[in-house]
Amino acid sequence: MSAANNSSRNEGADLTLWPAEFAERYRAAGYWRGEPLDKLLRDSAQKHAERTALVCGTRRWTYAMLDEEVDRLASGLRQRGIAAGDRVVLQLPNIGEYVLTVFALFRLGAQPVFALPAHRRSEIAYFCSFTEAKAYVIAASSGGFDYRTLAREVLVDEAVRAACPAMRVIVVGDAAEFISFDNVFDDTDTIEAFPQPDASALAFLQLSGGSTGRPKLIPRTHDDYFYSVRASADICGLSAESVYLCALPAAHNFPMSSPGILGVMYAGGCVVLAPDASPDTAFPLIARERVTITALVPPLAIVWMEAAAMRRHELESLQLLQVGGSRLSDEAARRITPLLGCRLQQVFGMAEGLVNYTRLDDEEALVVGTQGRAISPDDEVRIVDDDDRDVPAGEAGHLITRGPYTIRGYFRADVHNARAFTHDGFYRTGDIVRKLPGGYLVVEGRDKDQINRGGDKVAAEEVENHLLAHPAVLDAAVVAMPDAYLGERSCAFIVPRGEAPRAMEIARFMRERGLAQYKLPDRIEFIAQFPKTGVGKIDKRALRERVSAKLVAANV
Repeated sequence: MSAANNSSRNEGADLTLWPAEFAERYRAAGYWRGEPLDKLLRDSAQKHAERTALVCGTRRWTYAMLDEEVDRLASGLRQRGIAAGDRVVLQLPNIGEYVLTVFALFRLGAQPVFALPAHRRSEIAYFCSFTEAKAYVIAASSGGFDYRTLAREVLVDEAVRAACPAMRVIVVGDAAEFISFDNVFDDTDTIEAFPQPDASALAFLQLSGGSTGRPKLIPRTHDDYFYSVRASADICGLSAESVYLCALPAAHNFPMSSPGILGVMYAGGCVVLAPDASPDTAFPLIARERVTITALVPPLAIVWMEAAAMRRHELESLQLLQVGGSRLSDEAARRITPLLGCRLQQVFGMAEGLVNYTRLDDEEALVVGTQGRAISPDDEVRIVDDDDRDVPAGEAGHLITRGPYTIRGYFRADVHNARAFTHDGFYRTGDIVRKLPGGYLVVEGRDKDQINRGGDKVAAEEVENHLLAHPAVLDAAVVAMPDAYLGERSCAFIVPRGEAPRAMEIARFMRERGLAQYKLPDRIEFIAQFPKTGVGKIDKRALRERVSAKLVAANV
């Protein structure tokens, strides 16, 4: 890597990588080992061949079986034209085929683009065209939604047709006119070896919740992500005896690597996939598979606590509940152990990199009242004011960070990167935090224009752009409003063009534009004109205060 301009680029100038002096330091410290993520499964298949690696419903894979099926799937994908460096948009629910596909793409050196099951035409068409995807992998249907219909809509999108003229659609289940997932596997006796990917190269693209426009794509390398996985597995005390229930959508960074599916498989443990996180689904799986660790967002943790009173016996094996994605209140945190009978671990992190954990041996005050401390001794965590000056110890400020697994730039986003990163490479997380002695963080809120809806991040600008496309909308502003269950919901303030449309009409319009359901405004307020700041911008703080006051008055 060249240090001439303090950064280096590859992948056709798509990526901003770590400056040479930082990369050398991270390798010397043993964080980066030159190992691709596929090695994680290869090693566990050798060490734990006959142990159960994966459970999905009635289907079970040992590590040896999983490794063999990944070989066959990777070879079949290669025969269908997927090569190292190609990008594949992956939109699958929590099923075994998700894990198989992720490792098959790693083995090929191809790059998954992790879409969420909730995404619809607007998001998927953008991911496919922006990354020039060679394939799109879906389930035939899930949760009552037909993804084949979505694929047909995506394939006729102008931008997709221009950028991905030969994109293949691979379907788990009834494939209709598309390629059947089951038919992709190579059934020959001998599988040709796969060249080992460069561990410093792009491994995959995740999605940022962001605060502006469409989601930004987060480029993670094998080296940086593998370090985060290994360190997380160690911090969380994982072993070959660990049984992890993946109840959150598997494509989220939290259940994938903190320590998640990859961390458990690195340790040789067992991953149990749950189709959803409801107590009726999850509790019987915990009892049947003797689950020891799982992860939830705060709203789901509260639902579990309410359900546990009559079903505590189903949770006897559970040793550790991780809670992250948004701030867990101190009051709720105190109730976890008494009601669920397991330890609590708070997790605060981001797909861009930095992850903080409370430790298993921390005193209760830290576990209940903080969101943990960073993984690495080389995580540089600063709390700064509006001018990037460090605030006095213990005071709240903007969290900025850099380190061995925090990106130095979004994918193909030079203009945005100039705002999202400092000149010396610190990522502006958008979080307002306080730092306590020992490096523990307390999350106070957000400074970015983003709604954290129970762990699902909603960019206000993206929703505003869709609202402004409605002929009856003159102007729009989307803000967060407090919610006892999800933490935050979204409220859209709309200045109508003439007669105000009905809220149901607005919702239908946005669904027809292919926007994910969780991004639709939870509340719509019509307003004659927006309050303005001293420099003439929409005063979103005043709008937030206005809707909060209405909720208080209505006792909501």
